[in-house]
Amino acid sequence: MAFGTHIRTWFDGRWNEGDVAVMRAADHGIWQGSSVFDGARYFEGVAPDLAAHCARVNRSAEALMITPTLAAEEMEAMAREGLARYAEGAAVYVRPMYWAIHGSELGVAPMQGVTGFALCLEQVPMPAPEATTTLTTTSFRRPVLADNVCNAKAGCLYPNNARMLVEAQRKGFGNALVCDAMGNVAETATANVFMVRDGVAFTPIANGTFLSGITRARHIANLRADGVEVRETVLTIDDFRAADEVFLSGNFAKVTPVRGFDDVSYQLGPITRRARALYWDFAHSGA
Repeated sequence: MAFGTHIRTWFDGRWNEGDVAVMRAADHGIWQGSSVFDGARYFEGVAPDLAAHCARVNRSAEALMITPTLAAEEMEAMAREGLARYAEGAAVYVRPMYWAIHGSELGVAPMQGVTGFALCLEQVPMPAPEATTTLTTTSFRRPVLADNVCNAKAGCLYPNNARMLVEAQRKGFGNALVCDAMGNVAETATANVFMVRDGVAFTPIANGTFLSGITRARHIANLRADGVEVRETVLTIDDFRAADEVFLSGNFAKVTPVRGFDDVSYQLGPITRRARALYWDFAHSGA
């Protein structure tokens, strides 16, 4: 089911209007979960890091043993062609997707070289700059590379994220602060996470249990170039309880300030505001 409007889908060699069907009942991707996707954003006439998102979906496919069929450059050009059809000022979610069509002789592993592809453009507003969220803990954890495809943006990972999110929302919070298998903070149910203490920004070190996001990397580079100290390190739940500021980092909203974690309240502080301003400056710079 779509969560936006004005959907356009590239599938089977052409642009199609609307939320068209792209899988069949026997496709490996639907019954064995061999599907990957990525998400970029188009807003205010710009699509920051679109090339990086297109390149990552190919890496995700390879990690899930699916054969990519388009070069990242082809995918980016296709996306820009489709985006040109939207009204000026539209905000669009850009979602390239691969899935395996056939299984190997035992069915479980995907057959190499036979791959489905679709690119879905879906008009979804950017969250308002003042939009915030709240966090709580969750009983679910991020997996490790030894038992799941943590190095891919794979559809099969997202039911676990959904469990985290639903659990948090049932407790009355907007999102969940999620730990890895060792009990250290990894990210949230839907995005990477930063905390600020005494003017220093911290984010969990990438340890293979979560995707170290494209937008996360952009925030780190932007803040450091602006003179803000950023540390990638091991962080605990208690570290977040003692933070001055917390914000989420993801493609969908870019920066989401956190106003509270359980019974701890945070200010919408200067580093969070700066991270957002720097990102918008980057997005409009044409870099």
